[in-house]
Amino acid sequence: MALDLNAVGRSGGTAEVSWTHRDALLYAIGVGAGQDDALQELAFTTENSAGVSQRVLPTYAVVIVQNAGLRPDLGTIDRTKVVHAEQAFEVHSPLPVEGRVRVTNRVTAIEDKGSGALVRTEAQAVDALSGELLITCASAAFLRGEGGFGGDRKPGQSASMPERAADAVLTAGTRPDQALLYRLSGDRNPLHSDPTFAAKGGFPRPILHGLCTYGITGRLLLHAFCGSDPDRMRSMSARFTRPVMPGETLSVHAWQEAGDVRFRTFDGAGEIVIDHGLMKVRQEAQQ
Repeated sequence: MALDLNAVGRSGGTAEVSWTHRDALLYAIGVGAGQDDALQELAFTTENSAGVSQRVLPTYAVVIVQNAGLRPDLGTIDRTKVVHAEQAFEVHSPLPVEGRVRVTNRVTAIEDKGSGALVRTEAQAVDALSGELLITCASAAFLRGEGGFGGDRKPGQSASMPERAADAVLTAGTRPDQALLYRLSGDRNPLHSDPTFAAKGGFPRPILHGLCTYGITGRLLLHAFCGSDPDRMRSMSARFTRPVMPGETLSVHAWQEAGDVRFRTFDGAGEIVIDHGLMKVRQEAQQ
């Protein structure tokens, strides 16, 4: 097994992704919308409620890009040793309830972290009809055992975290079947559903998708700092630090600084599961 260090700049190609109002609804349910009170998030969980127009959770942008299935050739790597390390996205205009985009991606950097390599990629999604840029996503994957090749060990570029007490603490429970719901949005990795597969990865049972925890976090921040208006969430970035088991309670500690919100997400045991989070907020919704 060997990581191809010449992969920087390499593209995974182009793919079209489409979604319907049903896909947006299913994603919202998958990240806990309506779970505590079925009547509180109808804009995200229904399409035909009187006086309520359906909206799309901004974090769905990551799923749209992920569902393109683009994987630049990184060499003969062992996919079982690949860990999702960081995720960021920016929505350049509001996500429509239904749409079709063309997605492209490329490898932007490979960093030597000693025990492994950090591979950074960037993807863009443009409207398939107009060509308008809709989404930019940046991801980082940690490849265990692929470090030590002599590359620069670049320091982390994640946002620094405030040392004062959080301005808000937001909580949400997860269901025991949360991963089974979330996987219906496209990520069918058996690590999140098959006990035998999870055991091979060293887990006592299937774990929750990191992007599900990310989506739950984003949903809580949307309501607390964007007035529940998805047009006001411009971007969100974070680092994954440990897995979450379905059924755990999550708490998001958030600090507001000008137009930014910095955040951390904790599991029920008080361990940090998402760190160095940064959400940028538009002061006024886009027209």
